[in-house]
Amino acid sequence: MKAAIFLILFFVSLFTFGQATISGVVKDEKGEAIPGANVSVEGTYDGASTELDGHFRFVTAETGEQVLSITFVGYKSFTQTIQLNGQDIELQVVLKEAINQLDAVVISAGSFTAGEEKRRTILKAVDIATTAGATADIAGALNTLPGTQKVGESGRLFVRGGDGSETRTFIDGMMVLNAYGAAAPNTPSRGRFMPFMFKGTSFSTGGYSAEYGQALSSALVLDSKDKADINQTDIGLLSVGGDVAHTQVWDRSSVSGKVQYTNIRPYFGLINQEVDWIKPPVSLEGSGAFRQQVGDHGIVKLYGNFNRSDFSLYQHDILNPVQVKAFEYKNNYGYGNASFLQSIGNRWTARGGFSYNYNEDDVVLDGGPMGQIEKGTHTKFVFENSVSDQVELRFGAEHINISYEASRLDSLSIQQVLKFNNPITAAFMEAEAYASKQFVARAGIRSEYIGLEEKISIDPRVSVAYKPFEQGQFSLAYGRFRQTPQNQYLRVNNKLAEEVAEHYILNYQVINNNRTFRTEVYYKKYLKLVKFVNGNPGQLTNSGTGYARGFELFWRDSESVKNLDYWVSYSYLDTERDYLNFPVTSTPTFASRHNFSVVGKRFVSAIKSQFGITYSYSSPRVYNNPNEEIFNGGRTPAYQDLSFNVAYLPKPFLIIYVSATNLLGHDNIFGYEFSETPDSNGTYVSRAIRQPAPRFLFLGVFFTISKNKSINQLPNL
Repeated sequence: MKAAIFLILFFVSLFTFGQATISGVVKDEKGEAIPGANVSVEGTYDGASTELDGHFRFVTAETGEQVLSITFVGYKSFTQTIQLNGQDIELQVVLKEAINQLDAVVISAGSFTAGEEKRRTILKAVDIATTAGATADIAGALNTLPGTQKVGESGRLFVRGGDGSETRTFIDGMMVLNAYGAAAPNTPSRGRFMPFMFKGTSFSTGGYSAEYGQALSSALVLDSKDKADINQTDIGLLSVGGDVAHTQVWDRSSVSGKVQYTNIRPYFGLINQEVDWIKPPVSLEGSGAFRQQVGDHGIVKLYGNFNRSDFSLYQHDILNPVQVKAFEYKNNYGYGNASFLQSIGNRWTARGGFSYNYNEDDVVLDGGPMGQIEKGTHTKFVFENSVSDQVELRFGAEHINISYEASRLDSLSIQQVLKFNNPITAAFMEAEAYASKQFVARAGIRSEYIGLEEKISIDPRVSVAYKPFEQGQFSLAYGRFRQTPQNQYLRVNNKLAEEVAEHYILNYQVINNNRTFRTEVYYKKYLKLVKFVNGNPGQLTNSGTGYARGFELFWRDSESVKNLDYWVSYSYLDTERDYLNFPVTSTPTFASRHNFSVVGKRFVSAIKSQFGITYSYSSPRVYNNPNEEIFNGGRTPAYQDLSFNVAYLPKPFLIIYVSATNLLGHDNIFGYEFSETPDSNGTYVSRAIRQPAPRFLFLGVFFTISKNKSINQLPNL
């Protein structure tokens, strides 16, 4: 018996010889214990989990150099090389937060993002196309967000006291010139780009990245779709034309294209119009995209768009409406870009591209031809580096070249031509640093050399965000932005300096359980605006100034009522300028103090239909009445619009779509035109600027041909 006990003890001692006990405690950076962390020797089954007090303890028979690993969700992995030689090891470990998690703070000041998976989204990509009253126009949908306002005679994005020319559009990071289609005087234009080509939209009302320049008030960044996943053909029969689109997919590439023909003439023949059309608008437009995956983490994109449109109308004299002038207009437009994105190692990414813009306007006014051609190229390269989990670095350079030519026949039938070339070279650098999940800061600088002006500018941009609560966060942003004056002013004086705006923004945002609340206050200061000398448009300087300030509210809820998604937005704007022909500082005629929108969407399964409704209100705008002593002393009526749409799906691949704007027929007046000379009573006669028609009705039938019979065009309407 003694011999047996001896043998057992002998073998046990042999088995335990060389074993080591590894123990310790795991805490976070605040000194709080982390329970449930996984502790192990890599490549073995030896390990344990930490207790409630953060302590752990286990035994291993491994020897020599080993790697101890400690992991826990939400924290960066901890590894340490240890030497095992039979001696016990005790460790004190501090885990650092993995601040690249989705619940980390993000900078939200001035920015609304849709379709960017890395960020919490305010608007989904489908919202851009399905908002009632927007008629599938990107700008129309964004005009329901705070910071924007309805300028019905333009249709463009007017942001925080800035006019439509101060918002710049980018596609895959590349600049777009002339982003809006042709339109008759005092009638709204539409964006040139079809929403179905884009997977995401970032709309910044201020404080945007140093990567984007030549935008005084706002940057609209469109991210085109990556490689498609399925072959499909879409056919649309419209009350104003028709379209056809096709997508073809291969293993590592895809090609998509769409052609649309629009002819408003039959529709205008049925609905009375404010415009005295000779030939209502007709247009042919198309877009195409090619995608090629490169390696494991790279992609090359080619995108193109073309548009040709024409119309003619009679312009009636205000004093004597019987007296008319014929106005004929033709527009040819083309845009194309090539872009790439490529990972380089684990931490570097390179992207960039090239774009080309072409826009030609041919106008004949009362028999006198005139025209203008604008061409632009843009080349850009950007490098991004994940220096660490806490620091992201971005830097790059770009070159923009814009050429402009205007021509007309003078009174002696001699062709007068004016042209100029404006090269712009820029470089930027930006760093984003996470101190913790609760605090992030982004600092950048942008430098530009303007060829016409022959000057270099340096502009700082800074944003910070703090997240004291689980959902709520504060953001603060400052930036200086600049933009060359519009061509109509540069052709008078091509030595004009860039116009400048400084943005100050404070934002608070909460996103919780499919509900979003957002409020923002801002102040914007304008410098070096174009100003007429003594009211003379032939003499221009950069002596204009201005400001814009206000606050905004936004609420979205897709949780409280089943199948109902709605949002409410309100903007308050106080803005004045001393620019152009203003004799005194005054509110611009395009600005309204109060802007309010309610948008709702609901899918009713029982009748296979999606309903949408939008109500918009804008307070009166100023206008100048030359019969009064006070400059810009007049006030228009308030703007109101109630719009509705419905999409009925009798079959998953078939959609019948109906939309109507301004259902109540509100007589919206956007301002007044006055005669150049007074009548026999010494009064300047006025004419209201109204909508072309009280309502716009649209009917479409859309088919989708695909192996997947559940695919349809609902997200594109």
